[in-house]
Order: sequence, then C-alpha cells, then structure tokens
Amino acid sequence: MNYPRILICIFLMALVTYVIRMLPLAVFRKKIHNRFIRSFLAYVPYAVLAAMTFPEILYSTGNPYSAVFGLAAALVLAYRDKGLLTVALGSTAVVFVVEQVMNFFS
Repeated sequence: MNYPRILICIFLMALVTYVIRMLPLAVFRKKIHNRFIRSFLAYVPYAVLAAMTFPEILYSTGNPYSAVFGLAAALVLAYRDKGLLTVALGSTAVVFVVEQVMNFFS
C-alpha cells in the first residue's frame, strides 16, 4: 500500500468537504430574504436525495417488475401518511412476495 498517497487523498477529501460546508457561511453573512432563493435552498436536500435514491430503487432487485411493485407500494404507503419504517417494511414485503410469486411461476 502507498500510505502517503492514501493520506493525501484523505486530506484532499476532508478539505473539499470542509470548503463546501464553510464557504456559504463565509460568503453569506446576512440572512437571505429572497423568497425564491430560500425556497430553492430548502428543497435542494430533498431533490438530491431523490436523484440519488430513485435509480437505485429500480435496479436494486433481481427483476425490474418487483422493483416497480415495491416502488408503487412505497408511494401508496407514503401517500397515506405512514411512517418511514412502515413504508420501508411494506415495500420490502411487497418486493419479497412478488419475487417469490415470479420464482414460483418460472
């Protein structure tokens, strides 16, 4: 292993992470009053999380059909204001059942 290179990589990753978090605090000293910018910044974490999660939902199972059924179950449970654990367990159960049914008929 090349320990100096590993340490340099860790240092650079820490520096980039620190700069991304520190820069807004240093640049924007006053409170942001613009409604558009405030609403944009409020929804950025949700948009990033959705963009990272959604493709993985469709490719995380052995069959895309079971993934679609699991996604549909999660959307229905979330729409009915169920908790995060209920949505996760319910959609996982639906994927499991669909996978078992598909294995039974193939």
